[in-house]
Amino acid sequence: MMTDFAAIDFETANEQPCSVCSVGVVIVRGGEIVDRYYALIHPEPEYYQWFCQRVHGLCAADTEDAPCFPDVWAEIAPRIEGLPLVAHNARFDEGCLKAVHRVYQMDYPDYEFFDTLQASRRHFGHTLPNHQLQTVAAACGYDLRQHHHALADAEACARIALQLL
Repeated sequence: MMTDFAAIDFETANEQPCSVCSVGVVIVRGGEIVDRYYALIHPEPEYYQWFCQRVHGLCAADTEDAPCFPDVWAEIAPRIEGLPLVAHNARFDEGCLKAVHRVYQMDYPDYEFFDTLQASRRHFGHTLPNHQLQTVAAACGYDLRQHHHALADAEACARIALQLL
């Protein structure tokens, strides 16, 4: 069982993976949640598409005065140092993280990612109607409220990881 990791979730402003507009991180050590971090981020490129807004409810006014990614990541990097990262549909979140590092010409450490979506497919197979975060969280006994709020999603992911990874 995985007991030390950081669950991470990004929301994006538009179809560009580098357009992160919020991030949630939940730190797990010894199988217990020991830290939570949430921040709004001024996205790059700086526009919101309606379908993204519809999903997470954030708009330009919410992130107009938010810090840019390098400032937010400077607060996150020390918290997650040495920990593997866990995400639900890790391909998306890892893609966002790599893309935004490229945009700001930041060195990208080779973070190790684990995926609770893949873990759910292996563990539950066809017994669930789907493997969406809220469905898997419920199957693991966690009531996900505020779905698509980055911190709420990161916490749900952490709860799933504690059971399935």
